Amino acid sequence: MMTLEPQLKELIAKFNDKIAQDEKLRGELKGVDRKVLIDLESERYNFHLYDSKVNDFKPGDIADPDITIQSDPETMEGLISGKTKPMKALALRKLRLKGNIEDMLRLKNLF
Repeated sequence: MMTLEPQLKELIAKFNDKIAQDEKLRGELKGVDRKVLIDLESERYNFHLYDSKVNDFKPGDIADPDITIQSDPETMEGLISGKTKPMKALALRKLRLKGNIEDMLRLKNLF
């Protein structure tokens, strides 16, 4: 079975590097403390966004996530590789986001 854990880890590492180099993005994330669940049907991951970076990425569920990203492995792989655009995936309901709109806009920098 395919797992997206390595690609998600790489995506998060790039996101954290981007934050480290982008003062404006760091400012947008200052004081943000959110638990995020990535639900890909056959696999689930979670991470904690605080201290202006993604921390504690790991497989499995998280209780009471602030943001839930729902998709399937194929769509998520397309989003990570850039083959699939987030807005198109949202329009086709291949990507669903649950949570506060402001939080979701902060995460757009992930893809």
